[in-house]
Amino acid sequence: MAIPCVLIHHVSSLLLLLALLFPGVAKAANINLESSLLATKDSNPWRSPSGEFAFGFHHIDNQDVFLLAIWFDKIPEKTIVWSANGDDPAPRGSQVKLTNSGELVLYDPQGHELWQKPKDGSKSSWATMQDDGNFVLLGGDSNPIWESFKEPTDTLLPGQILNSPINITSRRTQHNYSTGRFRFLLKENGNLELSSVSLTTQVVYDVYWSWNSEAWNADSQLIFDRAGYIYIKKGNQRIYNLTKIGTRSMQDFYIMARIDYDGVFRQYTHPKYETACNFTWRMEERIPQDICVAITGDIGSGACGYNSICAEINGEPKCLCPDNYSYLNQSDTSQGCKPNFPLPSCQDNGWETKYNELVDFKSYENTDWPLSDYDLQIGNGVNRQTCEQLCREDCFCAAAIYNGDYCWKKKYPLSNGRRSASVNRIALVKVPKVDVSKLLEKKDQSTLVLVICLLLGSSVFLNILLIFAISVAAYLFYHKKLLRSVSSPSATNVRSFTYKELEEATRGFRQILGRGAFGTVYKGVLASDSKRFVAIKKLDKVEQQGEKEFRTEVSVIGQTHHKNLVRLLGFCDEGDHRLLVYEYMSNGSLASFLFGITRPDWNQRVQIAFGIARGLMYLHEECSTQIIHCDIKPQNILLDDYFTPRISDFGLAKLLLAEQTQAARTGIRGTVGYFAPEWFRKASITVKVDVYSFGVLLLELICCKSSVVFGTTNPEEALMDWVYRCYIGKNLDKLAENDEEVKNDLKRVERLVMVALWCIQEDASLRPTMKKVTQMLEGVIEVSVPPCPWNYSSS
Repeated sequence: MAIPCVLIHHVSSLLLLLALLFPGVAKAANINLESSLLATKDSNPWRSPSGEFAFGFHHIDNQDVFLLAIWFDKIPEKTIVWSANGDDPAPRGSQVKLTNSGELVLYDPQGHELWQKPKDGSKSSWATMQDDGNFVLLGGDSNPIWESFKEPTDTLLPGQILNSPINITSRRTQHNYSTGRFRFLLKENGNLELSSVSLTTQVVYDVYWSWNSEAWNADSQLIFDRAGYIYIKKGNQRIYNLTKIGTRSMQDFYIMARIDYDGVFRQYTHPKYETACNFTWRMEERIPQDICVAITGDIGSGACGYNSICAEINGEPKCLCPDNYSYLNQSDTSQGCKPNFPLPSCQDNGWETKYNELVDFKSYENTDWPLSDYDLQIGNGVNRQTCEQLCREDCFCAAAIYNGDYCWKKKYPLSNGRRSASVNRIALVKVPKVDVSKLLEKKDQSTLVLVICLLLGSSVFLNILLIFAISVAAYLFYHKKLLRSVSSPSATNVRSFTYKELEEATRGFRQILGRGAFGTVYKGVLASDSKRFVAIKKLDKVEQQGEKEFRTEVSVIGQTHHKNLVRLLGFCDEGDHRLLVYEYMSNGSLASFLFGITRPDWNQRVQIAFGIARGLMYLHEECSTQIIHCDIKPQNILLDDYFTPRISDFGLAKLLLAEQTQAARTGIRGTVGYFAPEWFRKASITVKVDVYSFGVLLLELICCKSSVVFGTTNPEEALMDWVYRCYIGKNLDKLAENDEEVKNDLKRVERLVMVALWCIQEDASLRPTMKKVTQMLEGVIEVSVPPCPWNYSSS
């Protein structure tokens, strides 16, 4: 509910009167000489009278360094609008001080000067953090001698008036405040430009948006007025509107404009008062509309780094890597991509030369790297197949771009990549069909065998001896392997059972433990170990693939060994029968444990969350073959004798019917309430779908509420909506209800909620990996403030 203007006026007048009568009341607004702040996580900043802005040390996530900065202080994001030392963050223990000589100085812990204002010899008498976000040093006559508004970093605020020339530079990444690759420039002649620049020298690569003034005068001003308009003014005449419309009332909204790390100049608004999920920054306008296609310069890497593809996803530019490529820096995807294989070369031992039949091409519609051409073929005989063949036979060719009768050959590095509906071209990227490193290993092994043969060829006796030794070794190895397979179900190669054996073990498949997407689970006892129960899953939706393929997939599952995974003991592959034999979990599923009559112990729930996270991290990053579960939910988490969580049904996605696989994408894998948004779009399915489902599961563990039941009983609001509303409203105690253990541990509750909100981000690229999730849960790394999980348009 908006607060009446009259009330705001009276409150402001009262604060001013109190500041005059009792200077101690408004200490945060007026800073006297010798005042100082220390760089620690819990240090109090200097706040403006209303408390809406703060000046002080802002801790940088995952690092023990601090920015001297100004930020919005009344919203969860604590959005930074100005910083002094983005290129050189201050270590813990640094100090900012308004010295007795009237200078604002930043010192490191050893007392060395890192930053100082003013630098022209002027001396201030006091300083103030104003309610418009401007930090000002004032002289004895109360006139400003330095102010942050006159030296902006990447952000503009209402009330800011700047005289040309103006040079504002983007930050490096979303969380890296060092000088970035894009620049907002108002020249002395009144011309306005957005450009990409060199990180090292700031040389301009490309002006991708501009407005040319006809005034050719040096008295132009850039004005951001309090109605939300940003415009260029010459004298008393407004000569160009940078924003086409005013935004919203500053009584109800915060407003800012920023040249973002991706090169887009955006204007944002943020409600001052909580309005459910809309209590976050909303983009009102942006320039340019599509930066991926706006940058067209002949040098530089474009909107993203070399070998990458810039694409608009959900209205935001993203830097993507082609298949068989990976990011140079996962935390800064704009740095570009590197091939996961040796570059094509004209050497005789090059993979594309020696193994030409193994050369493959990955195609990308509406995609182009407009630079890096070195050859062009034109003519009626040039079709897509011909274009591929021309690149295949050319050892210099890294990729080809096809468009009708045109075929451009590209060399490394590929630059200025973009994907857009307006790009009427197909990119064909040359990659190897197989892992080239394995080819080279085989080649080395072949060379080794040849050397051994040559050495032994001089002696018939040694050859006979070698054959005898190999035969004995093979015989012993085979029988040892066979013995392990029969006697030890825990061996890497799981045991093969007959259908009759499993039928007898379950007494004719009588006792049902549960039913799921893959089939029915029965309780049984193996004849070889009558004291040990097993769970036998009868798969009834399995692709009728060959015995070799089925056993290959089972072998992959059998090679996974982790304390938070249910172990596969054996299988049956007989005729139409496909069965899997697992360890039996005595305490059933997490669903029955969590949503039962009695609320489980809080610390036990936390440890269960940790265990599930570790199990998923193993599946995603540590086992020999990456496994995407696709159906993480409480019913698929089992509890052993000690209530240790064990993930079940992992690795079964590849055993589904063909129409349910990732490749076909005509069916959705998973369970309602735990679906990641990618399942409903034409987006690739990655490990991030498991991260999303884990986020929902983590919320359920925190609240002891089922997301499915919650959505059924509260059709107007999902569990995720309710938790997010409690989080931004600082009402996390509502999640605890009658749980005193949780109420006494709200700090940890907040951390777990923040982790869950990161996991359920609608944009999959914002979700952390399970490794990072595990580190955040365990407190190894800090958890930054999560944004609203879903977009305005979709919510």
